[in-house]
Amino acid sequence: MAALIAGACVYFFFQLAKAFGADYFGLEGSALVRRILLALFPIFGTWTWCNLGFGGAWQIALGLALLGQTAALYFTLVRPSPFVAGAFFALAFGNRTELLITLPLYTYFLWRRPNEELTPSSRSRMVRKGLRENVPMAMRFLSVPATLALLTAAYNFARFHSIFDFGYTHIPEVREEPWYEHGLFSIHAIQWNMYTMLFQGFESVSYFPHILPNGFGCSIFLASPFLCLLFREGGRYKVAAWVAIASLTLVLWCHGNPGSWQFSYRYAMILLPWMFLLLTANGTAKITVSEISLFAVSVAINGMATWLFLWTEQIQP
Repeated sequence: MAALIAGACVYFFFQLAKAFGADYFGLEGSALVRRILLALFPIFGTWTWCNLGFGGAWQIALGLALLGQTAALYFTLVRPSPFVAGAFFALAFGNRTELLITLPLYTYFLWRRPNEELTPSSRSRMVRKGLRENVPMAMRFLSVPATLALLTAAYNFARFHSIFDFGYTHIPEVREEPWYEHGLFSIHAIQWNMYTMLFQGFESVSYFPHILPNGFGCSIFLASPFLCLLFREGGRYKVAAWVAIASLTLVLWCHGNPGSWQFSYRYAMILLPWMFLLLTANGTAKITVSEISLFAVSVAINGMATWLFLWTEQIQP
């Protein structure tokens, strides 16, 4: 299952690059090399490789959320199909509920805007025209997500007597865990999550490989130096991508537990489609030496982590 998710993600990332112009449609030249590198990066150049390799229910759910978002963006930006995009968005938020907050961004991308110049006298007419033209699109996009949301709410109410109770706190002993002292989500958890995601480092040991990842998290920038390229200037969809990353990160930081047993910060897997938009857009179509170098280092780090976690006994809970 993990391999299937990884392969599908790589495919949709490869296709999603087409959203950035004709340079990414060809199957030759340096643009193709960059396109392949960027498609491989979210899986093999990040913590996704190791965490998806665990193959547990929580990790598979994150992988499906990653796949759902990537495919939804493809069917929104490259090959607009509101119904299919909505179905994949439903797959995403069905596995990670917090992704519902990105819903407005998909409708924004799909929204068809009038070509006519607006004047004060024509503004209201153009608004009505825009709504009339886009309501069918919105209905197609929302049909599957709305159905899933209603069925989930009905299930939650029937089983837990609240549409907002997803059953997590009913897992034995979860409520007794110290990090949920202030609830499943709390602003008190922000500091711990922020430290784990951005600042926590590796551990040093006297034997090969002399440094070991902490089994309870480390900085995403340490796990994937390629992410340093996020901060280059320019890029299409820059504002929307940063809005998605910021809003999702805030929700993730409020979670009482920053991920437990993991490599790096597994929750951040759901940020990768939006990071992909930034990384693809804020560079040239021609691959650069810095991109190749940072990609190679990132793959090496995550390959080593995957080996240490899954094929050795050097890192244990």
